[in-house]
Amino acid sequence: MTNIQIELKDVQKYYKVGKEKLHVLKNINLEIQSGEFLMIMGKSGSGKTTLLNILGFLDKLDEGKFIFESQDVSNLSENKRSELRAHKIGYVFQQFNLIETLNVWQNIEVPLLYSGHKNKNERKKLIESRLYDVGLLEKANSFPNHLSGGQKQRVAIARALVNNPSIIFADEPTGALDSETGEDIMNLLSKLNKSGTTIIMVTHDHDMTKYASKVVTLKDGVFNKGGL
Repeated sequence: MTNIQIELKDVQKYYKVGKEKLHVLKNINLEIQSGEFLMIMGKSGSGKTTLLNILGFLDKLDEGKFIFESQDVSNLSENKRSELRAHKIGYVFQQFNLIETLNVWQNIEVPLLYSGHKNKNERKKLIESRLYDVGLLEKANSFPNHLSGGQKQRVAIARALVNNPSIIFADEPTGALDSETGEDIMNLLSKLNKSGTTIIMVTHDHDMTKYASKVVTLKDGVFNKGGL
């Protein structure tokens, strides 16, 4: 029996550019199994970040159907989408997106506060556990400007994990890192995947495909034949 976590059926996405209507995603059909490590490949402008944003509830589809954990989420309100983002999803971005005025501990605490974790002791346990997972317990009181790129990305991963999401979305997570640090981050994501977390990652780096259990390739808003 398969365990389909996400299903897209005939998904279309358009953007308005001036008076033009740009067709960004065209008839996208995709199944993602729970526990998969899916990599979305494609050149700049292929639609891969748009696809990631729809899958991660950061953007809405225009036509088609989006089934998430057996629920049709195609037309959810912004409030419902925010709720799913807060409780089900973690994000890791190329530029880390850490808050410079908060220390490492406080950065990781932000999603817990958003999702309503009121118990301070519970928050402490979750943050310590995730800092341990990424090997940065000793950096809890450091500020982002005192961290290396690799350390910043580890903090971003700890923040993404702190709410125990069922899926991690990663948009070019190694793009701002040197190759050795990038490998360290990919090994960490791979370890998380092997422990059961579904990971959906956008990249243009073919060297990263060795970590994936499935690779899809987008070109001009459609999947390349053979890329599924």
